Amino acid sequence: MAGRIVVGVDGSAPSTAAVEWAAVDARRRGLALRVVHVCEQWGPPAGSTEYCSAMLETAADRARALAPDADVSSGMLSGGVIDALVGESILAESMVLGSRGLGGFAGMVLGSVSMAVAGHAACPVVVVRRTAVVQHGQVVVGYDGSEHSQAAMEYAVEQARARNAQLHVLYAWQMPVYSPYATGYGGLIQDAYQQEVRMAAERVVPWREKNPDIRIVDDQVCEHPVSALMKAALTADLVVIGSRGLGGFVSAVLGSVSHGVLHHVACPVAVVRPRKERTWRERT
Repeated sequence: MAGRIVVGVDGSAPSTAAVEWAAVDARRRGLALRVVHVCEQWGPPAGSTEYCSAMLETAADRARALAPDADVSSGMLSGGVIDALVGESILAESMVLGSRGLGGFAGMVLGSVSMAVAGHAACPVVVVRRTAVVQHGQVVVGYDGSEHSQAAMEYAVEQARARNAQLHVLYAWQMPVYSPYATGYGGLIQDAYQQEVRMAAERVVPWREKNPDIRIVDDQVCEHPVSALMKAALTADLVVIGSRGLGGFVSAVLGSVSHGVLHHVACPVAVVRPRKERTWRERT
């Protein structure tokens, strides 16, 4: 990965929170920071070049104030917002976005641009709602052993190490739905659950052995993944999920669970996909 974080800004409060998060992350991990804005000519004054330039430099100045030792640069992008940001992600270590914006960057609601970039970027995408008031010293990662959750785990380990934080590995398993008349399945369901718990716990062991400097705890719960992550996020500084999974944690596409987490978890959420996958920009 290239050693550069890219943060997108549009002048909104969430994008300011994204700049602050990205600047602190760049300082903490010794990475360069690039602040970008896609200037869409959709109407004065917000769409004017002068407005865009001033807003971009204000954001870059804020980043420099928070990370004075980091290499902070800025760039004005043109073209479609999603395409421009996905293009930036190809050479980035990670990308940081606000949860919603003024319309010129992150869309009117969490969904349009933030969701598209999170699903197609070549690097991890961190979505930030607001500036954190309390630090909990914990990173939460959803892990089901799939390729996407492996990538999420790698990013979560790096974040936990840089923060000197505890890593909480969470696996959520939903009980199969049976007919109320199928009373004979009780033992089989319990056996299946115990097997899921055992396998999930075993998957964490190699990560604990490879990273003895990090305190890694793991939980296996019989609960909907979004609900489980929402609860865990209450004491987390960052939640990390893969963009897809085996069905035990994240959905087959960036959709049900990923959407639920991004919509309902208040702390920053990182969506990670394997770097070797082609981006939407590369496929089109």
